[in-house]
Amino acid sequence: MQNFHRNEREARAVAMSIAGSDPGGGAGLQADLKTFAAFRVHGFSVITAVIAQNSRAVAAVQPVAPAMVARQIEALSAERRPDALKTGALADAAIVRAVARAIVRVKLPAPVVDPVFVSSAGVRLLEPAGERALAKTLLPLARIVTPNLHEAEALARIEIDGPEAARAAARTIFRMGPRAVLIKGGHPPRKSAPTRKLVDLLFDGRGFTEYDVRRIPGDGAHGTGCAFSAAIAASLARGMTLDEAIRAAQRYLTRALRGAYRLSAAGRPLLDHLVRP
Repeated sequence: MQNFHRNEREARAVAMSIAGSDPGGGAGLQADLKTFAAFRVHGFSVITAVIAQNSRAVAAVQPVAPAMVARQIEALSAERRPDALKTGALADAAIVRAVARAIVRVKLPAPVVDPVFVSSAGVRLLEPAGERALAKTLLPLARIVTPNLHEAEALARIEIDGPEAARAAARTIFRMGPRAVLIKGGHPPRKSAPTRKLVDLLFDGRGFTEYDVRRIPGDGAHGTGCAFSAAIAASLARGMTLDEAIRAAQRYLTRALRGAYRLSAAGRPLLDHLVRP
């Protein structure tokens, strides 16, 4: 029995999050680490920006020096190469380029790229030059990129007003170099009302796959995109296929949304990150 527990500890999967902080714990690195823990995956965290925020608003963003971002990645990878990684808010073009160079230099796994451009409160978490750097340097390295509808519109420069436009956007983003594109359906098109079902659309260059799930009633929760991409990364770290990882992430997010709670009457709902995946 003692040998079994020792081997289990030594075999623990590791996932790395490269993202900004959320001191309220609902999004960013803090949410990623909680998601990794729910999947019983050890979490590495590389901070790209110190963000003063709560569940309602972002007050200030202070990027970390790009060289320091790279040093964090190198120091962690020197001890244990992660089995999977994800990126979140990257703040500016210099950090995007530093992350892309470090991934290549350290020979890290192809990342799950969550292209966090603007917070849910409307504050920019990646400058326009950073968006261009992400498309040029990070997307070609990606195992999968997971934009919501608005982020997909920004990347593809296509207005998404329905399923066909979403497919056109996915094809355009795929041509930027990722192995797969998953356009999340949590935010309905601007001209459409929310439906009872949401559809996450995957394009892998060979064809489209639709992952549909029942929409949880309410106004959503803070940090859903972070948790979803972190769940995909954690599942990949545990050896799942991409299809299995997406389905596991959907199940996890649905359970986390059902258990959502508020810390104050004025705050947005927070996910229950510690639900069973």
